[in-house]
Amino acid sequence: MLGILLALLVIAAFVLVAINASSGSTGPKANVVVATRDLAPRIPIDAGSLEIKNIEISGYPANLLFTKIDDVKGTIPLVTIPTGQAVTANDVAKPSQALGSQSEYLPIPTGYVALTIPTSEQQGVADYIQKDDYISVIATVSTSGKVASKTIFTNLHVIRVGMQGNGAPSNSSASSLTVVVTECQAEVITWFITYASLKYALESFHDYLQPGAQTPDPGCPTVTAAKGVTLQVMQAAYPTLF
Repeated sequence: MLGILLALLVIAAFVLVAINASSGSTGPKANVVVATRDLAPRIPIDAGSLEIKNIEISGYPANLLFTKIDDVKGTIPLVTIPTGQAVTANDVAKPSQALGSQSEYLPIPTGYVALTIPTSEQQGVADYIQKDDYISVIATVSTSGKVASKTIFTNLHVIRVGMQGNGAPSNSSASSLTVVVTECQAEVITWFITYASLKYALESFHDYLQPGAQTPDPGCPTVTAAKGVTLQVMQAAYPTLF
């Protein structure tokens, strides 16, 4: 009986030592920025998806951790960041630095597409058109000795000016604008670029649409709704131009 009692005491001692060793193995902790939900690549991070949490940081490079939410808000995840994981500098990039397949998604509403159109100083309001402006498009057609101009579209949202990541200074002349249109509008604009000429008018910021105000167009709700355009279609749609 005495031997059994000693054996039980030895086992208990080993268990206590193991528990103490386990509790003593916790590494250093710090208050760092952590994801409150799974963060998918290419989608800008909002402040509501982040929190400051005191966690063990022994598994993270200390110089890559963030301690302020504002330093992470608006950045683009380059990989999926799971819920509860600390956000590190090598997992995210600023929108201006996230290039190629890892860049952020363009702000294209459901039912719309992005289309790049040519521009210049005279064509594009002397370079005053900037990202998030809204423009009107004027088409000029010369046919059978007749020249006519007409505003064919208004309230086109400009989501990019110039080429992504080209590093050009802000006062340089951009050669393109990327706008949000329906696929049907894209076909019409492409026709006018090919067979006529376009000029743009910058709308007053007082008249700009509110973010998220672009709902699907009933006349062209999806990309597959576009049926193509011909000269006859354009003449019927814009009789004053022909």
